[in-house]
Amino acid sequence: MNPRVSFFATCLADTVFPHIAADAVRLLEKLGCSVTFNPRQTCCGQPLANAGFHAEAAAAMRLQLEVLLTDPADYVVCPSGSCVLQIKEYPKFFKNRPDLQDKARQLGDKTYELTDFIVNVLGRTVPGARLDGRAAYHPSCHMTRLLGVTKPPLALLEQVAGLELVDFKGQDKCCGFGGTFAVKLGALSSAMAAEKVENIRAAGAHYLIGADAGCLMNLQGIIQRKRYPITVLHIAQVLMAD
Repeated sequence: MNPRVSFFATCLADTVFPHIAADAVRLLEKLGCSVTFNPRQTCCGQPLANAGFHAEAAAAMRLQLEVLLTDPADYVVCPSGSCVLQIKEYPKFFKNRPDLQDKARQLGDKTYELTDFIVNVLGRTVPGARLDGRAAYHPSCHMTRLLGVTKPPLALLEQVAGLELVDFKGQDKCCGFGGTFAVKLGALSSAMAAEKVENIRAAGAHYLIGADAGCLMNLQGIIQRKRYPITVLHIAQVLMAD
């Protein structure tokens, strides 16, 4: 039986990068998953939680619990390590509500970042993907340092025909996005992103690839303003390239 997946698109994919969500769904279907999308889903609550508005964040989280747990799916899959991390942190927001805390744990246990799901749950590769050129991979902070998803993206990118992965100086440093950090400390955020972009350019990369749309949006802004010939892609787009 094909794995049943409830797809969580995220706010940025819904409002800014719908092509990321579309490619992620097509990728899951290509790998044999039965994918559903519940249009009632909303924000994971991370922006509000990070800004200190925990009560307001919990309201969004309660809706997510209601929507994503009622879907008849084996897994929830999301093309953002940052948003998946937030869902896995839901239990701490319901310490005084054991019923909701239990549901939060259930949702966290069945929710996976896209590449983690492909490699560690499906145990699959992605045949047929091809992208010619040199690529730099940006390991986003939440996904690598807190969620612990480090190897799956690289394992999948190494299978892409024609793609040469290049290391660059400061590869493991933050891009400066950090959600509300980029708003409250805009100048510092821009300087961090600019430093990273210059290092990517110095490595001779034709592509910048990542697994979190927020980081890619931040870095893409610098690349576009500098008019550098670097194409920014989410890993779902790369794995569907041919």
